[in-house]
Amino acid sequence: MTNFTFSNPTRLLFGVGRIQEIGKEIKKEGCKKILLVAGGGSIKKNGVYDTVATSLRENGIQWIELWGVVPNPVLSKVMEGIRMAKDNDIDGVLAVGGGSTIDTAKAVASGIYLDDVWASFLGKEKIEKALPLFVVLTISATGSESNGNFVITNEETKQKLGNYSPLVYPKVSIVDPSAQQTLPWNQTANGACDALAHIMESYFTGVGNETTLFVDEALMKAIIDATDKLLINQKDIEARSNLAWAATLALNGVSASQLKGDWASHDIEHAISALYPDVAHGAGLAVVFPAWITFVWKENEPTFRRWAKNVWDTDDVLVAVERMKTTFTRWDLPVSLKALSISKDAIPSIAAKATEVGKPGTVKKLSTEDVAKILEIAY
Repeated sequence: MTNFTFSNPTRLLFGVGRIQEIGKEIKKEGCKKILLVAGGGSIKKNGVYDTVATSLRENGIQWIELWGVVPNPVLSKVMEGIRMAKDNDIDGVLAVGGGSTIDTAKAVASGIYLDDVWASFLGKEKIEKALPLFVVLTISATGSESNGNFVITNEETKQKLGNYSPLVYPKVSIVDPSAQQTLPWNQTANGACDALAHIMESYFTGVGNETTLFVDEALMKAIIDATDKLLINQKDIEARSNLAWAATLALNGVSASQLKGDWASHDIEHAISALYPDVAHGAGLAVVFPAWITFVWKENEPTFRRWAKNVWDTDDVLVAVERMKTTFTRWDLPVSLKALSISKDAIPSIAAKATEVGKPGTVKKLSTEDVAKILEIAY
């Protein structure tokens, strides 16, 4: 076993009916006026907004609202949020939504103290302070409710980059599975694929890290089982709860303990959705990950064979890949670039975008030519 450090400071309140506690939790942290960050308005249709607003009012919390966060969240919305926070003397940020909303809130919470928030994504400015962050989760996918990661797209430069700071771990996150029962199916499926990808990014770098590898295999099987059950009955609260908890554990540090992580598949997908913003992150990963495994699996053959056996019940890695693709197809996810309406002619530009800040990957460092070959497999 290798040395590692584990820390997760987020207090996570899990269960049906817990959204009403958000005002009390924000009050405990001493915040009096917050910026509420939200997406396109679904929280006003499913009752989540009303519950949050009532809780804030009852606990004497003032708030202003930033609406319009989109999937693959953008820098211009972050800048709008920073201006609002500065102009209104905000002392906390509350994200009500999924990963895009939370990532935007993290960028605002840290960006308010930076000269140039985008410079922090480029490694040119360090995050040294952030407003307290709170989350009411409505889509389980990214794990952003319980980590310090966030991803933003710069519309002008067509760059989609990740950032990290321990200062943007949410103080408190509320995960109420019942708030996700009215999600469109594609959002549930995209979220499940994203959570699976988070686990696999760490898992495939392992060799002999038995405890973490066994935990990761159980989490992958739990996600597949819960998503298959939700395909039959999307209001199955037990399945919804299991998927939500597994998605949180997929990227809160548990699944990555002792493991380096690869993240090449995410880098390739980020290049795709930076150039094609309508591609949902989970959908892009459903296309990229099987192709990446096909290309690199012999670089860490024992672990890939273990994954094939323990998750997909086969001794053949390529059969396991096909079973994973069959599962994604069953969930109505795309498994090819063609299904994303991306031309083969776009492969060179995507490959160049994926490698413009260096060679991605740990299992295998990928050149631009390697990425192009993976995209050819994915086509």
